[in-house]
Amino acid sequence: MTAPVEVVHHFTRDKLGETPLWCDRRQQLLWVDIEQPRLQSFDPATGRHQALGVDCDWLGSHALCADGRRLIAKDLALHLMDEATGKVTPFAVIETGVDNRLNDGRVDRWGRLWIGTMDNQLHRPQGALYRVAGSGRVDKIAGDVIVSNGIAFSPDGRQMHFTDTRRYMSWVYDIDPDDGEITGRRLWADYSATKDRPDGAAMDVDGCLWAAFFGGGKIVRYRPDGRIDFEIPLPVSNPTCLCFGGPDLRTLYITTAFKFLNSTQLQREPLAGALLAIEGIGQGLPEHRFTL
Repeated sequence: MTAPVEVVHHFTRDKLGETPLWCDRRQQLLWVDIEQPRLQSFDPATGRHQALGVDCDWLGSHALCADGRRLIAKDLALHLMDEATGKVTPFAVIETGVDNRLNDGRVDRWGRLWIGTMDNQLHRPQGALYRVAGSGRVDKIAGDVIVSNGIAFSPDGRQMHFTDTRRYMSWVYDIDPDDGEITGRRLWADYSATKDRPDGAAMDVDGCLWAAFFGGGKIVRYRPDGRIDFEIPLPVSNPTCLCFGGPDLRTLYITTAFKFLNSTQLQREPLAGALLAIEGIGQGLPEHRFTL
């Protein structure tokens, strides 16, 4: 499938753009650059882009909070940030003493954060998936992970998708809404033969999963039964994540990266690291907020 891809912002290119979230209160898109650590926002009504540097080595991901603050993943710990005052408060340490960092995270409909860690060397299975409650309690859900990614929830919130990008595989779990326990892990997609790298993901109102393929230059829409519905090629090799935004949640925003591209590739891909968008090819779900 082909679709017109719009360049939303490309004046400050992201080395590793990630975790786009649509904030319904601000009517803005929020996202991060992991390796040039900064929180970013884009206002489609005015075209204004803002970026705020963050003091850390890796800004893995972020989440919206019910009280208006932002939960940010710095290295291996979570912090609460009051954007009005700039105050940053430590919230929870996820791991210590390991060459990992926090990566993809998403909040479920009951206000819990699900977030994973990844190996900084991209090959050791020393990462894990965690569930974080508003009380600050951290539960390790699964280990033996190389690169945590692709966390997304079904429209009713009772199924969670999870990807290990460097194992080239994705799974789906059932979630108990009361205690957040997960069961019934089953394979969703296996790209181990082709070494395709599924990265960030988002769900739409029809229960279809959208996934970005890092190094694959495309996004893919899966039907609820796991079959591929269609693929859309992009003008960049490294899309990283995606979300639906806009007043009606009908704009698909896509973050990208210029990481791993050499000078020749960068010349061929002037949009690498840009924020992209596609209009009117689906409708998303509102972003859930972390409940403290």
